[in-house]
Amino acid sequence: MSKRLIINCDDFGQSPAMNQAIMHLLEEGKVSSATIMAVAPGFEEAAAWSARRRQPNVGIHLTMTSEFDALRWSSLTGHPSLHDESGHQYKTVKEFEVGTRTGAVLNEIDAQYKRVKKSGIVISHVDNHMGSLYGIETGRSLIPQALWKISRWGLPSRLFRYIYADDPLLGSLSNIERPVALAAGLADTFGVQIPDYLLSHPFHMQEGETYDSFKQSIIDKLYKLPDGVSETYIHPGIEDPWMLANIPDWEKRVWESRLPFDDDFTYAMHDAGVILSDYRYVQQYLKRPRLSSAFKLLRVLTR
Repeated sequence: MSKRLIINCDDFGQSPAMNQAIMHLLEEGKVSSATIMAVAPGFEEAAAWSARRRQPNVGIHLTMTSEFDALRWSSLTGHPSLHDESGHQYKTVKEFEVGTRTGAVLNEIDAQYKRVKKSGIVISHVDNHMGSLYGIETGRSLIPQALWKISRWGLPSRLFRYIYADDPLLGSLSNIERPVALAAGLADTFGVQIPDYLLSHPFHMQEGETYDSFKQSIIDKLYKLPDGVSETYIHPGIEDPWMLANIPDWEKRVWESRLPFDDDFTYAMHDAGVILSDYRYVQQYLKRPRLSSAFKLLRVLTR
């Protein structure tokens, strides 16, 4: 078994500062892909660049939340249940899960897909900003509805099939084996290809963390990477004064834009035998038979 790693840049289109970093990483082939936010202020710049270049590895970052005080955005459809009292998308996943109507969410998903498609982007895959559709706060999951739509679009998606026990987030959660098995079973039954593993790292700056300690933590993961196809995600940004002053932990976004160019990281990828892969590989090689997947899903449901 080979060890393949997808490095996805989340939040493409969030801001010019993120766009510059992500475009540079894509141009140089240092990352696998990026996912674009159809509702964010920098969308038009990111979309025009991607369409002009026929960039083959830009997906959709379905965005239902707007978490930063200094940088807010609203939905495309404008349904009242999708917004807080300020008229912007909710800041937290819990607020989203509690406050939204399912029909409004599904209409918003369609609108975001149509906007990205209309921009001329060759869409590679789908994922979800902050996991807002996964039911992680209140248990109100919209994974079945989202997967059905993704299957109609004919795209792979960021979910995952197995839980990597050493992952600092997913490995620490209890009682997630059944929800993960159900989500994977639904994806297979609907014909939506997914990676084997999702590898996380802390979004926020950790106490005492430096660039070197952050780099070493990521390199350590490369040597422990499980067989199969894993995805990890970064949120790269350039060293922008306004973002540094207004967006929490922006310095870490700068680290994440620097890391893929670091010689130590490049050496570790090669030394650990890790192959940089993408969602085109997932779509081509990780297909599961839909009929047998449906029977497996039934077995999970009846346990």
